[in-house]
Amino acid sequence: MRKLVIAAAAALLVVAPTISSVTIPSVVAQQDTTQLPGSVDPTKVVAGTYSVDPSHSLVGFRVNHFGFNDYFGIFGDTTGTLEIDPANLAAAKVDITIPVNKLTTASAGLTQHMKSADFFETETHPTARFVSTKVTVDGNAAKIDGNLTIKNNTKPVVLDASFTGVGYNPFNKKLTVGFEADTIIKRSDFGVNGALPLVSDEVQLGITVAFEK
Repeated sequence: MRKLVIAAAAALLVVAPTISSVTIPSVVAQQDTTQLPGSVDPTKVVAGTYSVDPSHSLVGFRVNHFGFNDYFGIFGDTTGTLEIDPANLAAAKVDITIPVNKLTTASAGLTQHMKSADFFETETHPTARFVSTKVTVDGNAAKIDGNLTIKNNTKPVVLDASFTGVGYNPFNKKLTVGFEADTIIKRSDFGVNGALPLVSDEVQLGITVAFEK
């Protein structure tokens, strides 16, 4: 899922600090990276229905501010499902719900403004949703057509997605598959009209998501 909402994965990668600037938990620092449980090996994917791991799945956006610079927002605690059969990948289905009311940015003031009626109006529209309608697979990449709903406005979008890993989570023992995706939307299509056109209409969206069986 390389170019989104769910760029919001590519955007997330830009927001994330470099590894040299953070303290790595000892459980990770001591891990032998040659034995990581996840690998980009599609033959390990098992058919069935998977649920989003909300603690390790994120959706983000990136938008230009007054022509000066871009700023970012992130949504966590996403929920949803993936139905997949390695023997028939074109029949895969994705359904993701995004808790817009849990938006976070680097500024408390900006976060509250983004939640207000000027933008997401989260008191009356607390969630957004993406439901796939078509999947076109090309190796470990795919284009995922679907409908994105924000503030009761539903529009078609296409996610550029990529398969990023599969394996058993060493802590909960669940089979997990990972994907990233990104796309670009016009927020005015979804009734998010605050500060147009000073704040860009075009928004980069991205998803990084883990699904557990």
